[in-house]
Amino acid sequence: MSNVREECGVFGIFANSKANVAASVYFGLFALQHRGQESCGICVNDDGVFNTYKDSGLVDDVFTPEVMASLGEGNMAVGHVRYSTAETVGRANAQPIVVNHIKGRMALSHNGSLINYFELREELEMDGAIFHTDSDAEIISFLITRERLKAPSIEEAINRAMHKIKGSYSIVAMSPSKMIALRDERGFRPLCYGITDDGSYVVASESCALDSVGAVLIRDIKPGEIMIFDKNGVRSITDHCHKAPPSLCVFEYIYFARPDSIIDGVSVHTARRRAGEFLADEHPVPADVVIGVPDSGIDAAMGYAAKSGIPYGLGFIKNKYIGRTFISPAQSIREDKVKIKLNPVSDTVNGKRVVLVDDSIVRGTTCALIVRLLREAGAVEVHMRSSAPPFINACYYGTDISSSESLIAANNSIEEIAKILDVDSLGYLSIESANRLTDRGPENGFCRACFNGCYPTEIPNLKKKNKYKKKISEKDTDK
Repeated sequence: MSNVREECGVFGIFANSKANVAASVYFGLFALQHRGQESCGICVNDDGVFNTYKDSGLVDDVFTPEVMASLGEGNMAVGHVRYSTAETVGRANAQPIVVNHIKGRMALSHNGSLINYFELREELEMDGAIFHTDSDAEIISFLITRERLKAPSIEEAINRAMHKIKGSYSIVAMSPSKMIALRDERGFRPLCYGITDDGSYVVASESCALDSVGAVLIRDIKPGEIMIFDKNGVRSITDHCHKAPPSLCVFEYIYFARPDSIIDGVSVHTARRRAGEFLADEHPVPADVVIGVPDSGIDAAMGYAAKSGIPYGLGFIKNKYIGRTFISPAQSIREDKVKIKLNPVSDTVNGKRVVLVDDSIVRGTTCALIVRLLREAGAVEVHMRSSAPPFINACYYGTDISSSESLIAANNSIEEIAKILDVDSLGYLSIESANRLTDRGPENGFCRACFNGCYPTEIPNLKKKNKYKKKISEKDTDK
């Protein structure tokens, strides 16, 4: 509901014998659907033969029974769900990326954003490379393939390529004989792995996807780590570990991840409840009921209610048959979808002073509509609380906020925002409290650049953006 979106989710499975691994990836992607609703894809490895299908749409729509049957069986598979940025919309950028080369083949799914994309693409194109998409995944695939022509193994090729790529990336890839998972040296995006009862290894962006296929979480993949899964078991390359301070995106806990996931050893649900408790301490207000904006605002609302002593109530009924509102590119369409998606429970809010808790306030347009719905349902006061600090800076690590121009907090004071949203009071979580969501103290290693402007890497050079990140038209991407 906050109009900020994380771009992708990845999933992979390595089985000890031939099986219906496509079904496992299907269930895993279904569990990760919240991370990407524009396109999805699955690639199955059957004794070195890669069977791939990808298309625009939701997992359940794209992977019909006929498509699933066409993928066949295998001992490995990787999958991907994707949101696009404004510049890379279209079916052509769906993943996994599949590469065939003289030493074999590779399939790769990527979550994140490279800060040196433009420099790498220019360098590679000047060296004769030809690209078919605008995605970071194709750049990464090309670099790995180029190293693979000289390296003794795919894992060594990946190890060498990691010296070239900068920014955020959590990747699951496979060759004809291995599945490989890797995470950038700062760990911007989550990645974990687990094991099923039959000994199959599973890699996913979030642990909730492991749960969907009956896998037990073993641990998160460490920042900078390369993990190899093959017939000999599991091994790890740590050459890139401890090269930089960890910088997990704090928005994973605030909004992106599912509340039933465990990220870097911490429950997302617990972190969100803590955010609500901190909000109650920082921004108390006399009220009759606390409600949360579904879905990611509910956990924080429960925490606010528990800490403040104000009763928690069911404020909205959510239509389960419509996707997240920000999937619609046009603001007018998003506004219509808000009305269809959320309906206030008048018995909860009519005649009441309401504390409304949302995960964040980014552009403000959706929040204003929600407040209006509460007013129309009879709320006499609406006190808005955000379980994130003011979002005032662009993000270069995988969210679709490339400029501060549209950010309401970057251009207005808190008093002005309250007036725009038509709320009686407005309170944001402090940056200090955001740093304490996991109860690890200041060493927790969050990236909070969107709140404080302290970027953990250099800021990317966007001068070549119009040349290399052109919007792909629907005409170009029709089947």
